[in-house]
Parts: sequence; C-alpha cells; structure tokens
Amino acid sequence: MAYRIDDVFSALADHNRREILMMLSEKKMTVNSISENFNISRPAISKHLKILLKTNLVVPAQKGRERFYQINVEPLNEVKEWLDYYNKFWDKKLNQLKNYLENI
Repeated sequence: MAYRIDDVFSALADHNRREILMMLSEKKMTVNSISENFNISRPAISKHLKILLKTNLVVPAQKGRERFYQINVEPLNEVKEWLDYYNKFWDKKLNQLKNYLENI
C-alpha cells in the first residue's frame, strides 16, 4: 500500500490516532478492545483505524472471526529519519551560536 509522508504526518496530528498507535505498540488489538479505552464511539475508532490503514501505520490480521490490528513502524521510521535531519541541523546551528557567543 502506497502512502506519502505528508499523509503520515496528518495521521499523527490527531491525539486519538497517536494513542491508538501507542496501544498497538504493546499488543495486537481488535476494534472493540481499542474502543474500550476511549470515550468515543466504536464507529469513530473505526474511522481512525481507516486513516491509519491508509497511511500504512497499522496492518490488519484476520484470526478466526476477529480482525486484529498491529502497528507498522516503517512509516514511523521515515518520519524519524526526517526529524533526525533537523535535529542535526539545529544542533549544528546552536553549537555555532554557542561558539560565537563564547568568542565575543
């Protein structure tokens, strides 16, 4: 399934979806088991899962009659790589500023 990093950032912008990902990082869960942890409706959880599926942040696995969801870290690794670049960028800039201030 193809996804864009912009879509991943958009999916991560919602606190409910981030919380779902945190829960799925610990174990596989069904829609019902996920929705038990929220004060929103099961259909709302399903909508959040559809967005996470579209961005490949979660993958489904059928087990008998139940569908379990698990986290897929590949898109998160791409986000991490993007953020790592800017961490290095700002570290370098702040070190240059520190050196400048120490020398004046």
